[in-house]
Amino acid sequence: MNEAALQEAIANPQNIGEMADADAVGTVGSPDCGDMLRLWLKFSEVDGKKIIDRASFQSFGCQTALAVASMATELLKGKTIEQAQNLSAAELGAPLGPLPPMKIHCGQMVEGALRAALNASSQDPAPATPPTPNQPSGNLAESLVAAPTTAGRIKISLLPR
Repeated sequence: MNEAALQEAIANPQNIGEMADADAVGTVGSPDCGDMLRLWLKFSEVDGKKIIDRASFQSFGCQTALAVASMATELLKGKTIEQAQNLSAAELGAPLGPLPPMKIHCGQMVEGALRAALNASSQDPAPATPPTPNQPSGNLAESLVAAPTTAGRIKISLLPR
């Protein structure tokens, strides 16, 4: 693991926060253990292809998860949907170097959130409806707090063990 890159990513994370105008959002993790990550994507069209213009994230987890997500949001800029779909957890965190075995799940969380967002972007959008109390907000903290008591409010993709 590249300790200097890890420390820099932790000290100066990039692209943290909700993206109000996102085209796709993906969430992974477990409210039981507290590790969760939400990734927002904004697309533009270049030469007839959908390109990731911006990416941002929120994370509840360790500093390594924050660092991998920060690196990944920078790496995703300018990628086509196809290129992004082919990125592995290791590639998303590549600037940090190989993660130790107990931190591999950090890269897997970012990969899972990316896949969830890309899957959501490929589905036909639902008709616009006003928010109701049963719909999740864009805020990961509210989703984490609400998840145990409001089954069905959010979709969480659990990572394999």
